[in-house]
Amino acid sequence: MPDRFAAADVGGTFTDCVAVTEGGVSVAKVPTTADQSEGVVAGVARLAEAGRFAGLVHGSTVATNALLERRGADTVLITDEGFEDVIEIGRQDRPSLYDSFADRPKPLVERRDRFGAGGLDDLVARVSSRSPESVAVSLAYSFSDPSREEEIGARLADLGVPVSLSSHVVAEFREFERTSTTVLNAYLSPSVAGYLTRLADMSTPVAERVQVMRSSGGVMEVRLAASLAAALLLSGPAGGVVAATAMARARGYGRVVTFDMGGTSTDVCRVEDGRPELGYERSVAGFVCRMPSVAVHTVGAGGGSIAWVDAGGSLRVGPHSAGADPGPASYGRGGSAATVTDAHLLLGRIDPSAPLGGSLALDPSRAASAMETLGREIGLEARAAAAGILEVVESHMERAIRAVSVEQGADPREATLVAFGGAGGLHATPLARRLGMTAAVVPPYAGVFSALGLLMAPARHDGARSVMVTEESGDDLGGHVSAIADEVTEAYSGSHGQAPATVTSVVDMRYRGQSHEIAVPTRTGEGWARVRDRFHELHHVINGFARRRDPVEVVTVRAVAEGTPLIGWGGLPELDEGPLPLPSSQAVVMDGREGRASVWSRAELPAGATIDGPAIIVEDVGTTVLFPGDRGRIDFDGTIEVSW
Repeated sequence: MPDRFAAADVGGTFTDCVAVTEGGVSVAKVPTTADQSEGVVAGVARLAEAGRFAGLVHGSTVATNALLERRGADTVLITDEGFEDVIEIGRQDRPSLYDSFADRPKPLVERRDRFGAGGLDDLVARVSSRSPESVAVSLAYSFSDPSREEEIGARLADLGVPVSLSSHVVAEFREFERTSTTVLNAYLSPSVAGYLTRLADMSTPVAERVQVMRSSGGVMEVRLAASLAAALLLSGPAGGVVAATAMARARGYGRVVTFDMGGTSTDVCRVEDGRPELGYERSVAGFVCRMPSVAVHTVGAGGGSIAWVDAGGSLRVGPHSAGADPGPASYGRGGSAATVTDAHLLLGRIDPSAPLGGSLALDPSRAASAMETLGREIGLEARAAAAGILEVVESHMERAIRAVSVEQGADPREATLVAFGGAGGLHATPLARRLGMTAAVVPPYAGVFSALGLLMAPARHDGARSVMVTEESGDDLGGHVSAIADEVTEAYSGSHGQAPATVTSVVDMRYRGQSHEIAVPTRTGEGWARVRDRFHELHHVINGFARRRDPVEVVTVRAVAEGTPLIGWGGLPELDEGPLPLPSSQAVVMDGREGRASVWSRAELPAGATIDGPAIIVEDVGTTVLFPGDRGRIDFDGTIEVSW
């Protein structure tokens, strides 16, 4: 490989780093730092022994954290007169239908900072008087005619602060969703831009350029990322989905469910026929973001999730996490609450002699002490309490997987579970068995798989525009599809300096009168009748029925321009065949029974080897557990495929 590339994915507990060079793949795990850029540069520097990398791809949670912690910019919103309260009124749905005390989050822009767009001179004067750090402009029909927004943006340029125009951020109809997304972008832009600028400067000794993962599963240049901050809200989880998609294509899996369990949360997503499910609207911390993103479902269940007893005496796990500092009790950094990691350690499913992340030694005695304290609260001995923690957390993760499969008309029994993240291999087979899945696989470099996926993500540019095409005007559809395809092609070429490798299109369709749409793949030059029939088919799959005689309409046309990934699945090193080394063993509790499990080093396992459970497969960045009845096979690409 002529160039050397690195990637860094920031999680709530650890920052995962991967380097791909002519010598192969190397990995590092470092604790996530308060300023994420410090941990990123420290981790990449560990891998940069032979000089600078040609590129660094980064998956960041800086936008998400700024939103969750309400650390964004003082923002002013400019909208049409009479529409100033749209972001507060929202829709009629409630966060909790039967909880009269549940409220929507407080708007990101105070009422006094929302202005109707009257005369320009007066508007500029009023906005200037507020001394904002950022400005959002969202006019009612700018998705159709952006000229008024662009005029306002030009007049506000002298303020010297970021100005987010809805026609540039998300040129789609529905004024609430578009305004909410534009406000999110404006609110986050200064902090994201500051972070990315700092990261680019700090990473100069280790990388020639920096790219950032966007929520939709592609990468973009730092300059664009700084102005499109809302596109980074799911930056981190997208990397693992991209890598799992590449693996599914290479191995011929039709349907997979990705299961990414880290220290703080678990992310799951469905991949169909080598393409991940995408969503075009998400709610993040209660705020609507209408931007394309991999359809990841997240639950607060990770290795650091804290176990606690509620007022009714029931055992609960999460969503609060011990994080990296102080971390679980077994880290020995001052944490005392029992966590999922402590439960695994006490039950013998984590080898205490194998340092976590290659450097952090775990203390079983501290885990036992924390579990005894919890057990006294619920009347259980320590190991029973640990087993209870794992049962509770796995029930959370099972519901998450059902949310991206059963609830969307996809049978999980026809899927393969792809487990990764630092803790994914610990829960892979119990979850797959509970859901009746065909198999579970733990890919190579599973503990840093999301970081590896950053290098498999193509450069990408997304575009969308609402058009409102009915069957009567169906002949116009081809022109709209071609226009948005040309638009994203031009934008991609301007950003990356070369033409995209592929351009694909989808249209959002609905039955006339419906309030929701379905994304229907289409091609340039494809006729209305074929697109309409495909919509009926998808509607039946998703909703269980199709009204083929009812009129349909296209409301939004979307296009994606993508380049060629830095690496593909086939570019990873393959394992050699050879004899199976002798394992060690350790005491373990599985299925409520004490016994012994064989312990293997994953780095020493040859291609073609099979291992029967109970077994523990250890590597620096994670652990895989095989339960009684499981059989794991090591494939040439390093994947552990588990059947039963």
